[in-house]
Amino acid sequence: MHKPIISTLLLSLTLVGAMPLVTATAQASVINVQRPTQGQLGQVQVNPYGYAPLTAIIDLAGKTISDVKVTVKGKGKDGVDISYPVGHSQLLTYNGVPVFGLYANYQNQVALSYTLAGKSVKETYQIFTQPLQGISVDGAVSAFPSIKPVKVAKGFEQRLYWINHLIGDQNSASVHWRNGGALEWDRWPLNFVTDTQGEVRWYLDPYKIHDQNDIAKRGILMGVHQMDNGDVIFLQGQRYYRMDLLGRMVFERWLPKGYIDMSHDMKALKNGHYLLRAAKKDYVRDDGQVVNTVRDQILEVDEFGRLVDVWDLTKILDPLRDALMQALDPRSVCLNVDLKAKRAALEPNNAAFGDIMGVGVGRNWAHVNSIEYNSDDDTIIVSLRHQGVVKIGRDKQVKWILAPSKGWHEPLAAKVLTPVDAAGNKLDCNENGVCSNSDFDYSYAQHSAYLIPQKGTLSVFDNGDGRGLMQPMFVTEKYSRGVEYKIDENKLTVQQTWQFGKHHGYDWYSPVTSITKYQPDTDTMMMFFATPKLLEKALTTPRLVEVKYGTQQVEVELHMTATAKQQASYRAIVIHPELAFAN
Repeated sequence: MHKPIISTLLLSLTLVGAMPLVTATAQASVINVQRPTQGQLGQVQVNPYGYAPLTAIIDLAGKTISDVKVTVKGKGKDGVDISYPVGHSQLLTYNGVPVFGLYANYQNQVALSYTLAGKSVKETYQIFTQPLQGISVDGAVSAFPSIKPVKVAKGFEQRLYWINHLIGDQNSASVHWRNGGALEWDRWPLNFVTDTQGEVRWYLDPYKIHDQNDIAKRGILMGVHQMDNGDVIFLQGQRYYRMDLLGRMVFERWLPKGYIDMSHDMKALKNGHYLLRAAKKDYVRDDGQVVNTVRDQILEVDEFGRLVDVWDLTKILDPLRDALMQALDPRSVCLNVDLKAKRAALEPNNAAFGDIMGVGVGRNWAHVNSIEYNSDDDTIIVSLRHQGVVKIGRDKQVKWILAPSKGWHEPLAAKVLTPVDAAGNKLDCNENGVCSNSDFDYSYAQHSAYLIPQKGTLSVFDNGDGRGLMQPMFVTEKYSRGVEYKIDENKLTVQQTWQFGKHHGYDWYSPVTSITKYQPDTDTMMMFFATPKLLEKALTTPRLVEVKYGTQQVEVELHMTATAKQQASYRAIVIHPELAFAN
C-alpha cells in the first residue's frame, strides 16, 4: 500500500491597487485574507441581508468597541443627518456597526465615533449605494412617488416616515380560491422611508418580498408597525413577518391552518402574541353552503405561531347589515364593482361569493382594516369599513359600537353609542348619523381606529364616503379628516373632541386607505391622507401632516405625487432608528 504523498503548495498572488493580498498554504489548510479598510474597523458590506439595499454593516474586524454613534450625513446644505447610538447587543448581533439611512446612487459620508482600547476614535466612512430599484410601471419615470416638503417646523427636521405604497399588478391574470375569498387581491409593495426633505433613505426590495406567481408571496403588504425594540412587523396574503431595519428577517410565518388572506393590519401584544386580520377557509354557512369568508376574522397567535384565540365576526356582529354599503360609492372599495354588481351583492340570495362588497358570510360585508388592543380590560377595537368601529371583549361580547344607529338590531342596537356635547348633553342626531346644531360627526368608511392611552381617547381616520348614509349632490362636497373621540363606556356615550382636515375639502379627500395616529414623543397627531384624486383616475397626491395635539397647528406637511395611475398609498408611520440600534 502506497503511503500518501504530502506536498506543500505555497502560492502568493499580489494584485495591484486595492485588491487583496491572498496567501494560501495547502498543508495547513489556512487562508488568510487581507481586505482594504477605511478606518480601524473592517470591511463594509452593503445590503447585508438582501432585503434593504440602503443599509450596511461595518465589520468589527475582531475588535471590541463601545460608546458607538453613527451619523449618516445629509446630502447638500439642506440634507437631513440621521444619527443614532449603537448598543452592545446590536454590535454582537451584526458583528459590526449597523448603518441605516443611506442615500441611493450616492457616495454617502458616514461619521462614526467609538471607544477602542480606552481611546476615543472618530472616523468617516464612504459608502456607495446602487440606484433605487422600484417596480416597472408603464409611463412612469420612477415607481417611487415624488415628495415635496411644504412645512417642517423646528425640532421635526430629523423626522422619518415609512410610506406603505402600492403598485398596480402588471399581470392581468387573476388567481382565485375555489370557494371565494380574496386571493386575487394583489399589488406590488413599494415600502420606503423618507426624510423631511423627501429623500428616500431606506426601502424594502420588492422582488425579495413579493411574487405574484407564488401563493406564499402574493397579496398586499400591509399592517406595518414598529415594535418597541425597533423591529417592524407586517403581513401579506398568507404570511406574516417580523424584520429588523437592516433587513434581517426575524421570522416569516404562514397563517394557521384553516385561515387565509391576511391584509390591512396586525397588532403586537406585550406578551409576545400577535393579532392578525384574516379570513376563514371553508366556512359552513347556516344554509349549508361552503365558502371562504372575506376580511372578518381576528386571530391571536402566540410567539411560536400557535393559534390561541379567534374573534369570528360573522357570529359576533350582523353580516346582513347594509346601512352604509347602500350609501357607498362602489368605486371607493378598491375593487372593480359596477352599480349593477353592487345592487346584486346587497341581495344575499342573488349574489356570488368572493371579494365583493355585499352582505352575508362569504362576501366583503365587514372589511376590517385596523385592530387595536386594550390591555386594561383585555378587549379589541376593530375598524370595519362597511359597519363602523366596534369594541369586543375576550368573551366575544360587543361592548360598544361607534356608528349611526340605522340598521342595528337588538341586542347590538343597545350597544350603539349616543353622541353628546362637552357637557354630556345628548345631541339631536337622526338614524343616519346627522346631528343638528353640532359639529359632531361619525366616521364613515374609516380606515384606522387606535387608542390614545395618554389622553384616554380614540383616534380615527374618517375617509368620509357615504357620510350621513348618502351620496352628496356633488362629489366635490366630500372630505376626509382625522378625528378624536372620547367614549364613556359606562354611559355608552361619545363626544367628538377634535378634528383636522375638513377645511381641505375635496382636494384632500381620500376615499380609501389612510391613517390617524397619535405620536407621544412629539405630542402630535400624524395623519396620512393617502388617496386624493384616486376616483379621478389621475395621479394620486397623498398628504402627510403632523399637527400639534388638540390644535390646528401644522408642524410637518409633506406633499406626495404618484408617478403612474396604477399607484396608490396605504399608510404611513413614523420610524425611530434609535429604537432599533440603541440597545
